[in-house]
Amino acid sequence: MALYKIRWKVAAGKELSKLNNNIILKIIDAVEKLSENPLPKGARKLKGTQHTYRIRVGNYRVIYSLIHEVLVVEVIRAGHRKDIYKKFKRRK
Repeated sequence: MALYKIRWKVAAGKELSKLNNNIILKIIDAVEKLSENPLPKGARKLKGTQHTYRIRVGNYRVIYSLIHEVLVVEVIRAGHRKDIYKKFKRRK
């Protein structure tokens, strides 16, 4: 399988920088693993979207889009599970 390139949206980077250092390291590790396997066990497709998924990292979630044509994983949001879906706008 080809390796996917990881691309962070600016908003996702800002959200990540506001978190505790321990969870930041766990999230970055989980996102780096997406380059080898963009749909790991536990990844769920978000309802109402075509190419948007989420993975769990403890009580935190990472929302990302897959662009298969150019092998890119684009991280859209990263944050605590109680807040992550509130401001998420579904892209079709």
